[in-house]
Amino acid sequence: MSAPVAAPDAELTGRRVEELLDRLTAHGDAATTATAEELVRVLMDFYGAGLTRIMHLVERRTGADGPRTALLGDALVSSLLVLHDLHPEDAATRIDRALASVRSQDAVEVAEFVPETGALRLAESGSGGCGCGGAADRPAVEGALSCFAPEVTSVAWETRTAAPEPPLLQISRRPPTAAPVS
Repeated sequence: MSAPVAAPDAELTGRRVEELLDRLTAHGDAATTATAEELVRVLMDFYGAGLTRIMHLVERRTGADGPRTALLGDALVSSLLVLHDLHPEDAATRIDRALASVRSQDAVEVAEFVPETGALRLAESGSGGCGCGGAADRPAVEGALSCFAPEVTSVAWETRTAAPEPPLLQISRRPPTAAPVS
């Protein structure tokens, strides 16, 4: 985690953004200016949603563990913390958290993560345990990874075939005993 830096002054920052947009308007074409204004709006919406979520989670989760668990478990808040290098958990923990967020429906495990390249290899079981062959919702898993662990740059999938299930053993009542032969 980085050392805290002085918070920028909100008024000065607002003026600086306006100044930069005015410079773009004066020196850029209309399409560039519109793109820059849209970029500012998108970023403001993103940060506004994150701050709204933080406030909601802080107000809702004030139990013994405080709001920390709820904040770190929220995909939007977690992505903001990672984006600014403020997340207190390491990449492996955040990968596990991402998988846990979708694991209730998908049996996916980390086979290997290479931090230097961002390559992640995931193994999914070939069966959901009920004999129905439940495959992972790969887009949901990859979406969770992008929120919780954006340093994952590529995901390779492998399927592990589960051992064949043992045959079903039928248990029934014992047949009636034959009458003694006289």
